[in-house]
Amino acid sequence: MVWMTVAEALDVLNVRPQTLYANVSRGKIRAKPDQDDPRRSLYHRDDVLRMARRANGRRKVEIVSSQAMQYGDPVLASAISTAAGGKLLYRGHDAAALAATASLESVAALLWECAPAEIEAALGERAEGAGGHASGAGAPAAGLQALARRAAVDAPSLGRAPASLRAEAAQVLASLVDAMTGRADAGPVSLRLARAWHAEVHEDLLRRALVLMADHELNASTFATRVTISTGASLAAGVLAGFTTLTGPLHGGAAQEFAQLIAHAQATNADEAVRTWLESGRPLPAFGHPLYSGGDPRAKALLRQLPKIQPYEALAIAAERQAGELPNIDYALSLLSAHCGLPKEAPFVLFAVGRCVGWLAHALEQVQANRLIRPRARYTGPAEIINAGIY
Repeated sequence: MVWMTVAEALDVLNVRPQTLYANVSRGKIRAKPDQDDPRRSLYHRDDVLRMARRANGRRKVEIVSSQAMQYGDPVLASAISTAAGGKLLYRGHDAAALAATASLESVAALLWECAPAEIEAALGERAEGAGGHASGAGAPAAGLQALARRAAVDAPSLGRAPASLRAEAAQVLASLVDAMTGRADAGPVSLRLARAWHAEVHEDLLRRALVLMADHELNASTFATRVTISTGASLAAGVLAGFTTLTGPLHGGAAQEFAQLIAHAQATNADEAVRTWLESGRPLPAFGHPLYSGGDPRAKALLRQLPKIQPYEALAIAAERQAGELPNIDYALSLLSAHCGLPKEAPFVLFAVGRCVGWLAHALEQVQANRLIRPRARYTGPAEIINAGIY
């Protein structure tokens, strides 16, 4: 269930009712009246769990350590981006504000800590055989193949000069864009995608989306990239690890599940589609985000530029009413694609191409850290078995 009773919330938090109510009044935990008894309130599960995770001082050291890999707890120190105060910040700059005017290339310069001209020069150098397919099922596959080809031959990242690595980072980005658009074209990445999709009139929307997708702290794909780079592997190998992780339905593949929800809403209605999905026990795709109790700022920035389209708008209303969840960036990318008439793979392509900049920023930062990422396992299996007779 998305909502908790007061007894369930207090049990999870291990606090007095006054503390729970204080967190509600401060906006840290969402609450709503109980439809069965308006005198009582229900409390949003994600907010309660988030507050419980923050109470590290009341947990034993081994419990804190075992949960350090769970969502919401810090994993690695990074100066690249953070979600703070309901905003996404790129090296201290509000990503939503940057999206109003910045290009993906200028954001790459910010995150990679170099001059834009350095990236533009390197982007002009094309890798051989980087072509792919711009639309249809071939676009993601072409991206994987291009990265795999580079990962097989590119030099290890460890011990190389920062300038050399940044130049290679731009070439890796260029290889991915070439593969996903199907051609080694010239111009800004947003324009190249617009041309590939015959959507030049919508280039500004694509530019905004790419900037908003450039980085998002230590999400699953970024962490996979950093683990790979921590071994000394090439930048392309690190980005390949991030790309493959992105394909999962709980990450970059959420748009495909949202498409199922849209189809259900079109066949019945939005309320029925959301209700049926929630009853199945699956997370509602394209809605809610544990880091943003007040709504995903990336989605807000993009949705301000988009019209209201059905059944998207009805689904947003139903998701908030039934689950207390607001649209996230997966919803916004899907709506953008519908508005612009883009191919069904467009949300994933925009996610992958934009996030490639962040993966590479984290790869460069991890090279400088020069430290292997190797967590320990908290063993939960049986104790040592002696003379079991198994050979």
